[in-house]
Amino acid sequence: MADADDVRRLALALPEVVEIDSDGFDFRVANKGFVWSYPERQPGKPRVIRTDIAVLYVGDEAEKQALVLGEPELFFTTPGYEGFPLVMLHLPRVSVARLTELITDAWRMRAPEEIESLLA
Repeated sequence: MADADDVRRLALALPEVVEIDSDGFDFRVANKGFVWSYPERQPGKPRVIRTDIAVLYVGDEAEKQALVLGEPELFFTTPGYEGFPLVMLHLPRVSVARLTELITDAWRMRAPEEIESLLA
């Protein structure tokens, strides 16, 4: 199954990706985030950066709902992410092959066309 090291390796293999300094992982293309570690917030407590959970950009609400409803063992969301095209992914429950697909898709949705063409 996957972990934060897999996220880092896969994200940095994509063109024009920058890793932002953080307590976990945070990757961007063209200054747009596409995968980062989950900043868990609990009432009355400081946030905790969860490197066992990745936040992924998914493009739109329909895709988000399809993932969360279709594979609830892998994906979830929280009220703080309501209205945003983002899902949380349990890394220990996903294969590296599937993670590769998810990270690449997130990158493609955020990368400008001229950068995206570098992946072809």
